[in-house]
This record gives sequence, C-alpha cells and structure tokens, in this order.
Amino acid sequence: MPVISANGLLKRYGALVAVDGISFSVETGEIFGMLGPNGAGKTTTMEMLEGLREPDEGSATVLGSDVVREARAIKTRIGVQLQATALPPLTRVREAIDLFGALFPTARPTDDMLREFDLESKATTYATELSGGQMQRLSIALALVNDPDVVFLDEPTTGLDPQARLNIWDVIEDVRRRGKTVVLTTHNMEEAERLCSRIAVIDHGRIVALGTPASLIAAHAPGTTIEFDAPHGVDEEAIAKIEGVDKVSVDGRVAVSTRTPERVLRELLDPDAHWLRRGDDGHIAGIRDLRVRQGTLEDVFIALTGRSLRT
Repeated sequence: MPVISANGLLKRYGALVAVDGISFSVETGEIFGMLGPNGAGKTTTMEMLEGLREPDEGSATVLGSDVVREARAIKTRIGVQLQATALPPLTRVREAIDLFGALFPTARPTDDMLREFDLESKATTYATELSGGQMQRLSIALALVNDPDVVFLDEPTTGLDPQARLNIWDVIEDVRRRGKTVVLTTHNMEEAERLCSRIAVIDHGRIVALGTPASLIAAHAPGTTIEFDAPHGVDEEAIAKIEGVDKVSVDGRVAVSTRTPERVLRELLDPDAHWLRRGDDGHIAGIRDLRVRQGTLEDVFIALTGRSLRT
C-alpha cells in the first residue's frame, strides 16, 4: 500500500479552483516533490493531505487512514513544516522543542534534536534571533520531534542564501536516510532535481507531468542547449537551417537546441560563420560566453506550459 494515495482531490475558493482533480501516490522512503510556481496549488494539496483543509471532491489516505474521517490519527504520525513558523514571543530554541514535544504522546529527546540539527550552541537563544537557515533547521526539527513516519515540508529553503540552502538539503537527505518519507513543495528546479525521487509538475491546480527528474527531462526536454552572446546579432533563419538544430531563440542571449551538439558546435564555431551579422565596420565579432548544458526541469516546465517557472 502506498504511504500516500490521492484520488481526484479538488478544492475551490469561490470561483477559483485551487486544486483541480489531482491524483498521485507516494511510496515508502521517497522524497516526493511538488514543483510549480506560486499559486499552482501545491500548498493547498499538502494541507488537504495533512488534514488541515477538507477537499471539496476526491479522497486521500495517508498511512492507510482517510484524511477526512481519520485526520486526528494521521496527525500523530506525520510531521509538518509550514512556510512560516510562528512561536510564542520570547521562546528559546530548547523551549520550542520541549513545547512541541509535549503535544505528542511520545517525543524524541530535546538534546538529541539539538545535536542532530546543529542547534546545541543556540539552545538558549530566542527563536527571533536565529538566522534564516537556523530558523529553518529549527522548523524542521519541530516537524520531526514526534519521530513521524511522513514529513511534509512546504518550500523549506525559500529566501535562504546558497550556503543555508545546501545545509537544509543535507538535513532533508538525512531525514530520508533515517527511513522517513518526505513530501516537499518547491519552485526551485535545482532543489527538486537534487532531492526528489519523483516529481509532480503542477500548474493551475493540475499535475501536468509526473516522474523521476531524469524521465521528465528525457520526455519533455531531451537534447542539449547551446547558449552564447553575439555582439552584432544573428540571422535566426540561417541558424535554424544548420543540420541538427531543433530550435533557435534569441532573448538577449542566443539559445540553440539540438540533439547532435558536436555537429552543431562545429558549424557555430566556424570562423567564417555566415549566420553572424557584421558590425558597422564590416567585420564579424564572433561569439562570446558560449555555454553548453543538458535539459533541465526549467526546460520541462516551459515545454509543458509555454512559460518560465519563475513567472
């Protein structure tokens, strides 16, 4: 039996359909990601699975229990980290862990949690005085204080600097190594690709693709993209006629999609390239800052929705 099974979940707010018939399952030990822009329906889906919102249509089970009829039983076996953690004023780190632990029949020792999440030196510090990364580690620690079987993390690294983000990724991977199942929402492609066993790409309340990062890229963004700057501009039609070129786009930088990068690069790097425009002096300036990259989840999202994930 899957750890989580969602079937046709739908949630409306007036005329707005926030979640539009979503179905998926999550297996034991997975890090399952929901990837999509803000407003796509990721958080609402999570809240229905957590028992915080009741679906208008559809059904779901978590750990074999129905999310509506058996919500109380589910809440003792899951951990939840919301986008923002609100604690009582003047709460110290140790006190916060003690408080959350007291809400459950059994809880992990506070000293173990402080050590595991590298918060020992901050045990007597007020939560309001923590850095962004430290506060996120505390939030995840609070979600795990009851030693849950399933952990829900809602955009766990939003707003963090790169080093803090890497630290949180290490924490999440450690949680999975301890045998837990993790469900997380994100709009960070790198985060989804690094952490997730499988990803549901969500847009306008619907799952538009579901699979492993590699399978999604192979299905929707195969091949290679060659990017570069051309000081005097390019002849897009001439580039499109190069054998092996699948697509050309110019938006400041030139992006050439291909499944035969070696062949296309030879043509692009030809010193007498006919597709490069000449400057006012009649000379060809050549190309600059050339980069070659494989397909990404950003490319997947653009292929499926026609727009950037960041918009």
